[in-house]
Parts: sequence; C-alpha cells; structure tokens
Amino acid sequence: MKILKYSYIWTLAVTFTLSSCEKFLEIDPRISTSDQVTINDENSAHTAVRGIYNQLQSDGYYGYTFQTIGFFSGDNIEYTGSQIVNQSLTNHSVRADLPALATAWTAIYNTINRANNVIAKVPALSVTPTFTDAVRNQLVGEAYFLRALSYFDLGRTWGGVQLVLVPTSSSNNLENLKRSSLADTYRQVLADLIKAEELLPNSTNRIRATRKTVWALRARYHLYREEWKEAITYASKLIDDKSNYNLLTPYSSFFADNASGTNESILELYYTTNVVNTQAYQWQPSTKGGVGWIRPSMGIVNLLNNKSIGGTRQSLISKVVLNGVDNWFGNLYYRTNGTDPAFLIRISELYLIRAEAYAQDNDIAKSLADLNVIRKRADIQELNIADKATLLLAIEQENRIEFAFENHRWYDLVRTRRAKTVLGIDEDFRLLLPIPYAQILIDKNLEQNPQYK
Repeated sequence: MKILKYSYIWTLAVTFTLSSCEKFLEIDPRISTSDQVTINDENSAHTAVRGIYNQLQSDGYYGYTFQTIGFFSGDNIEYTGSQIVNQSLTNHSVRADLPALATAWTAIYNTINRANNVIAKVPALSVTPTFTDAVRNQLVGEAYFLRALSYFDLGRTWGGVQLVLVPTSSSNNLENLKRSSLADTYRQVLADLIKAEELLPNSTNRIRATRKTVWALRARYHLYREEWKEAITYASKLIDDKSNYNLLTPYSSFFADNASGTNESILELYYTTNVVNTQAYQWQPSTKGGVGWIRPSMGIVNLLNNKSIGGTRQSLISKVVLNGVDNWFGNLYYRTNGTDPAFLIRISELYLIRAEAYAQDNDIAKSLADLNVIRKRADIQELNIADKATLLLAIEQENRIEFAFENHRWYDLVRTRRAKTVLGIDEDFRLLLPIPYAQILIDKNLEQNPQYK
C-alpha cells in the first residue's frame, strides 16, 4: 500500500491517466479537446462518459479545490497550512488572482466540455444489439445531468457565466462569448435537468446519474430558486423511495469503517487506489499520515461536542494531543489509501430541503416533522416550534451540523441572505467570488464581477 503523502504528490498525474480497470477519456486537464475521433462507437461513448465523471472527481473540482473554496468561505472549516493566501477566503478579502479560483473554474469548464462532446456526438452513433436506444439515451442523459451540475456550481459561486453548449478545441476558444445573467445560467441548468430526466432510467445508482439523481438535484435547484412547491415535490420523490434511500443509524454509518454506496447516499464520487481522493491527507494529523491543514473551526467543534445539538454527529471530529495541546480534526475523510468517497447528495439533504420549503410555504407542522426526522437520527431531542422565523433558524443550524464537512454552509448562508449577518461580511459584492484573473487575461470580453480587482 502506498502511503498517503506519496499518493498526494502523484495524484494529479494518476487522476488523468488510464487505469487498467476504468478506461477514462484522456483529455489534458487544462485544455479541452474537440474529440472528433475518439467518440465513434459504443466503447468510446462509454469511455467518454466515464471521462466526464473523472473530471468531476478531479483535484480541481470535487476532489479538492472547488470544495475547499466553499469550505474556507464559510465558518465550519479553517485553513491552517502554509499558503496564507487561502485565508483570504475566510477573511472575505479574496482577490481574482487566487490560484484556487482559476483551478476550480478550469476544472468545471473542462467537465462541461467533456459533457458537450458526449451530447454532440453520441446521439449520432448507430444503434447495435448491445448499443441500444436505451443505452445511448442513458449516456447522453448522464452528460446533460453533469453539465447541469457544473453550471449550477458555477452560477452559485460566480453568478452568471459564459454558457458554452458545444465542444471547443481549447479553453481559449471562449473569446467574444459574453457572460449570461444568473437567471439565464439557472435556466440552462433547469433545461439540462429536464432533458436528463427524459433520457435517464428510473433506477438507483449511487455513483452514476439516473432519473432519481436528477430529482435530487432538482430539489436543490428549486430551493435555491425559492420555488418552494417544486422543491417539496422533487424532494418527496426521493424521501418516499424508502426501499432505496433512508437515514442510517448511527450517523457515522454512511462514512465510517470504509463504508461507501450506502442507502444514505444519492450521489457520491467513487475513488480507488489508482484514482485517489487527496482530502484525507489534508484533513488528518501527522500521527495518521496527513498534514492536517484543513481543520474544523472551534465554532463547529463546540456544536458537535454539545450532546443536545450534535448528538451522534460528534463522530465527525476527534481530538489529538500534539505537543501537549488539544487539536481537533475532521473524520469524514480518513482513508490512508485515498479511497474516501466525495459525498455530493445525501438523503438527509432532501429532508432538510423539504423542511425549509414547507416552512417557507407556511406548513409549519410538516416542516417540523422533517426537521425532527434528522434530529431523531442524530439522537437529539425533537423540537416543537410554532414560529416560522425561529423554525427557519433551527433548520439553518441543522444544515450546518448535519453537513459540517460537506460543501453546504457557505452556499446556504448566501442563498438565504444570511451570510453578511452570520459571517460579518460588510459588502454585498463579496457574496460572489471574483472571476479568475487568468480567465480575464484570456478573454477581454469576460467581465469581472463588480468591484473586484
């Protein structure tokens, strides 16, 4: 077994090479290719779709960088490493030349371009006895879903972005393409989700998109758009599917003891010893083979350690004494061989989406019932709240604790317009991050978010 530190050093090279078990489409992580030749039959179509997931799980996207942008912008997680510039996210003084912004932006657009290649080329492939209409539709549906997720992440992080819907041969080929409004960006997300829903099978798969995965992201999308009834409808589709999705007890069951693909998970990214997740190296202390640069804030530590608030979710943290000083570390990512899943959507999120949507729709009783399902699983006392405003704050805190080390907190505070109050942000423009300076240099028509330099 390779030690974790070594895995971290070579992971970028490994992530983009071919594995003997999983044949991913080879595309340079910095430059998108048009791929006119490689998608020409059934095998290459399957390979191309696996390539989209490979880019989604890359270090630049959900493997590390994109997630940390959200982590450090909120108040659950702190960066304690040597790259002090990363603390500008926490301090909300970030500049457009922060390298992480360019890394994440490029990784997301590369994911989009891989999806565009599939959407453009796979429908034209001839069917065969094994490459049926259903198979072809599934592959194209997955591409639409992954493009929707990518634009959703771009929109909620940067606002309206350039909508690239056809394959490009280079990341420089976006010149003269104006940014769309945030409303138009979200409209594209919904259009892609609707198309994906039409094409995908109504099956259960926790590491590949199906119609059920679309429903889950639609529930999140409608919550962000403050379309309460639609959020309730789509969340209910998953919550009601109790034979496939349910909350596990104790809380740690979905991640502890090398668990993966449990009934708690709607969508997670699957890593192997060949395609590794480097998060554990960043989260774990030196006594466990890591560097411990990413740590829980004392605010979340205190909440998790409070039995009446954190309950069994205290399993997310552990104390390590270093040089006679107590240090707290996160436990969600811990596998020394780099096989920790990245959890994108869990069924508990759907309960809290529906709870918030019910509250906003003035159905306090149903909202409280969903909130208490989450609290009961965490082994804490159920609440009895009659006031809407108080209930919404309780749901906010439950989200903070339930997804303490998943990429929710910053985005929840921004979408509910609570970020300025909770995080002490003085200026509205800082609720969106700056467009990476490197992209502004490439494309002079790409407008920066107001007031950023």
